[in-house]
Amino acid sequence: MYRMRRATVADAAPIADMVRTRSAWLSARGLGDCADMAEEYGSQAGNPDFPVWVLEHAADGVVGCTSTYGNEALPPWAFSEEERIEPTLFLATTFTAPNPHRLGRLIAWWALDHAAGQGLAWVRRGTGQEQLSRYYQQAQGWDLLRVADRRGAKVYFHQREVRPMPELAALMAGRGL
Repeated sequence: MYRMRRATVADAAPIADMVRTRSAWLSARGLGDCADMAEEYGSQAGNPDFPVWVLEHAADGVVGCTSTYGNEALPPWAFSEEERIEPTLFLATTFTAPNPHRLGRLIAWWALDHAAGQGLAWVRRGTGQEQLSRYYQQAQGWDLLRVADRRGAKVYFHQREVRPMPELAALMAGRGL
């Protein structure tokens, strides 16, 4: 059984541990390393300036996290003026514990459902990893909006039109993962 909830200060260490575990998994596959940011991400839990959410499993505790922002988080170097005024939920710093259950998809679908409940039009996200961009498109149904250049590096921005996700309840119950 899973649930998404706002992170509290008590989630700081579990989030940092999960990010370190994910980082080791990524590093072993040659996909990067983010262990040096684990403490920073953990410290954002419970801070009102960082809207961090955790995916919690009934038995395993914190198994995922993401931060959600509004239009103010859409960088002007990546989004047009028109896009920056569209009602948007922006996903940032999403991590999951290595698992066979596609927990990232669960977080993404929660975001679509959550945004629908708020009357928003889009959920958007970005990544600096081409392989992750392909995964978002192929496994999670995201549309590639554009590839932007940021200080000589490619950043892949994706979006999905918001809609309620009626299948989310079954996924949160652990069915169909």
